[in-house]
Amino acid sequence: MVNVLSSGNSILNQYISELRDAEIQKDSLRFRYNLERLGGIFAYEISRVLAYETREVVTPLGIANVPVLIEYPVLATILRAGLPFHQGFLNFYDKSENAFISAFRRHHKDGTFSINIEYASVTEIENKVVILCDTMLASGSSMVLAYKELVSHGKPKHTHIVAAVANVEGVEYVKKHISKNDITIWLGAVDDEMTAQSYIVPGLGDAGDLAYGKKH
Repeated sequence: MVNVLSSGNSILNQYISELRDAEIQKDSLRFRYNLERLGGIFAYEISRVLAYETREVVTPLGIANVPVLIEYPVLATILRAGLPFHQGFLNFYDKSENAFISAFRRHHKDGTFSINIEYASVTEIENKVVILCDTMLASGSSMVLAYKELVSHGKPKHTHIVAAVANVEGVEYVKKHISKNDITIWLGAVDDEMTAQSYIVPGLGDAGDLAYGKKH
């Protein structure tokens, strides 16, 4: 299942418009904060499909029966652009354990590049719900490799894959390389075009550079 939150009118579209805006992007603090706010919106939407149980809560005046999460999801992200997005999820799922995966582009002399996993710090994920987020889903290679790295540490009960901005090709790549029974995809916006360097068009540019400064 693929859920595109921008398909309906909500405040999410305001935050995505600011993420895309070249003038607003000059404020890296604002850029990171908008990603964090988007993460909070996705966290809320995903919470609707998680498992709950009813518990008795003692108030000053009596007892309330309240549905609460049976288990908090494990939160995973791809470094470095995913960090502020990840924080938005962590603000909601404050008791969650976390996983971090470092993926980078290795550029070759012929102008092509490959995606490599450099490092992974993964908590226990066996039979747990996992939320794997990254700001961009362009070609889909980084997301698929990150997912495969995660499941090499254990088999999740289910994984929610989340991206703020995606490309059509990237979404299809993920659907092709990961069983549909294992994942649900959540997207902010989906763009149709992508450059030869796998940058989404119109997209928003290099999210990592905009959040934390240009790489050298």
